[in-house]
Amino acid sequence: MAYEGMLAETIRIVGHNRDPISAYTARPLGAGPFPGVVLIHHMPGWDEWYRECTRRFAHHGYATISHNLYERFGEGKADDVAAKARAAGGVSDDQMVGDTEAAVQWLRRQPWHNGKVGLFGTCSGGRQTFLFACRQKSIDCAMDLWGGRVVQDDLTEKQPVSPVTLTRDLSCPLLGLFGNEDRAPTPEQVDQHEAELKKHGKNYEFHRYDGAGHGFFYYDRPAYRIEQALDGWQKVWAFCDKHLST
Repeated sequence: MAYEGMLAETIRIVGHNRDPISAYTARPLGAGPFPGVVLIHHMPGWDEWYRECTRRFAHHGYATISHNLYERFGEGKADDVAAKARAAGGVSDDQMVGDTEAAVQWLRRQPWHNGKVGLFGTCSGGRQTFLFACRQKSIDCAMDLWGGRVVQDDLTEKQPVSPVTLTRDLSCPLLGLFGNEDRAPTPEQVDQHEAELKKHGKNYEFHRYDGAGHGFFYYDRPAYRIEQALDGWQKVWAFCDKHLST
């Protein structure tokens, strides 16, 4: 039987404005080279699900890093820190881009990296994934899973632009997974998002699931839908293999 193993650990990287932030990393053991994936966590925070998701990508052969966008709100349980973040209006788009770019560049500096990086995010992290892919040119593909507020009306000082308006600047192939019972984004908002991608001739693939709403990958929540989640993960692996492993 072939040997199998991985290394998973918490590290520190230098984020936006040179602030030190925490990140959780996992990769297969060995010299590589391994393709890289950066995970942008959801609004519930830098939590157990994202730790397990990081290790899941490593199990499938990817060197992965999940950085803590809520670092500046203090330490403690993920739910408590996330509540502080929400009360403060979340993180700014500029901070998110800076922190995420730091995670991307950390991967690119590693000797076992193959030179390609994908970006994956769910919920608010899905919105941020799309926004990052429109503002930066440092990734090779992006995966937006039920990203709410890509089509955004309630602009704020921290989130001054509706990401869908930046579609012409999308710099890489995009995967989108959505539940047809979701209310953020609604099916109509997904339609609008897709219409902009078609308008600008972007390389994308969207998959929509009946019987699923927001967060249908989350096995620890009532929203979990096993059949749709299993199919969705297969779409993720196929997309990563196509754009990161070759």
